[in-house]
Amino acid sequence: MGLSDDLRTLADPVWSRSLSHPFVTGIGDGSLPTEKFKFYVRQDYVFLVEYSRVLALAVAKGHDLPVMEQFAELLHATLVTEMALHRSYCGEFGISPEDLAETRAAPTTYAYTRHLLETAWSGSLGEIVASLFPCAWGYWEIGKMLLARGTPARAPLYARWIETYASKEYGEVARWLKNLLDALGEAASPSESERMTERFLLSSRFEHAFWEMAWSSSEGGFAGVEQRT
Repeated sequence: MGLSDDLRTLADPVWSRSLSHPFVTGIGDGSLPTEKFKFYVRQDYVFLVEYSRVLALAVAKGHDLPVMEQFAELLHATLVTEMALHRSYCGEFGISPEDLAETRAAPTTYAYTRHLLETAWSGSLGEIVASLFPCAWGYWEIGKMLLARGTPARAPLYARWIETYASKEYGEVARWLKNLLDALGEAASPSESERMTERFLLSSRFEHAFWEMAWSSSEGGFAGVEQRT
């Protein structure tokens, strides 16, 4: 048991709400309305642009070359592979790359990415990893859960989404981040450990807020989310 497991247990109430969210279960059984998924993909694309900036700052704050190299590889995979996946989704909906690039961040997307960027600029590497972990590990948990239930045959687009986040390759990245969080947590001072916990919990709440925003297909989504786990 390391810090990652302790934090995951601490945040289980909000993570459970994400895992059982109607947007997530709608992807799993293929019932999610297409318009909601389109809204989500566009906002997630905006999120990934800023997420990439956070990864670049993580490279700069890496304490050794292997960590810097891994974050650089993750940055490349996000910019090239994951964003290309989002463009392909949008292409199936008739949304051009130019139109996608002009998508403006909804308030929840903006708030979440500002939280991550502020952490990356002012926080330690441990704080950065703690703030990124809910997204990386959360998507892998969701992907594995939905894959275990069976991909929706009548919704191949959703099936592809599930297979992406349940894949061995994605799981390897999530596990690497988990191990790094544990190592950094073990070396952290009590004050840094407290900051890492706060960053993690806020990101966990933002993950749930993002699903809420996508489900409502509106620019809100954070209002009404409890300021606790």
